[in-house]
Amino acid sequence: MPNRIITDISDYIFVSGEPQKVDAIFLLGGSHPEQPEYAAELYRQGLTDWIVPSGGVSVKEEKWHGVRSKAEIYSGDYRSDCEFFTDVLVKNGVPQTAIIEESKSGHTRDNAFLSRKAVDEKGIMIKSGIIVCKAFHARRCLMLYQMAFPNVDMTVCPVHCYNITKENWYTTEKGTDRVLGELARCGNQFVGDLKTYLDLI
Repeated sequence: MPNRIITDISDYIFVSGEPQKVDAIFLLGGSHPEQPEYAAELYRQGLTDWIVPSGGVSVKEEKWHGVRSKAEIYSGDYRSDCEFFTDVLVKNGVPQTAIIEESKSGHTRDNAFLSRKAVDEKGIMIKSGIIVCKAFHARRCLMLYQMAFPNVDMTVCPVHCYNITKENWYTTEKGTDRVLGELARCGNQFVGDLKTYLDLI
């Protein structure tokens, strides 16, 4: 691909901001502990009072697919992304009372909207948030969480999983498939909700 195209795609997909004090940190489901470990680090720095881990089981596999790194540390009999993330958070110094769990979602859109439901049911007012997600997942996460929380100032603070980064994604077939797949989903997953989103803002 020409360098300009690579740069444009990279800048669009790999959204990243600096950590700051926020009302809540949102975690999208997954099987890598690096996401909740980073969220726990931000909590210990005093950057939030609440962490919202989200995720049930994969809608494709209909089961939880297991820990993909550091399984020697996190060896519980986890049944969902949320259960796994919660255990990682607690083991890294986050009190259970600071965690708002969402364990029913099976894909990114549900992560966002069911997290909104969980926060609302808790009666917590959220004006600012950090999204901790995989780096190549950042744009789609930001789009969907902005739809679920249209009046909340969201910042994405990504982590790198699968060794797919803004600098190297186009150099491997795996990276190219992941990033171009995200690019396509950023379009087709937004279209159906566009009118609803515009009505809210």
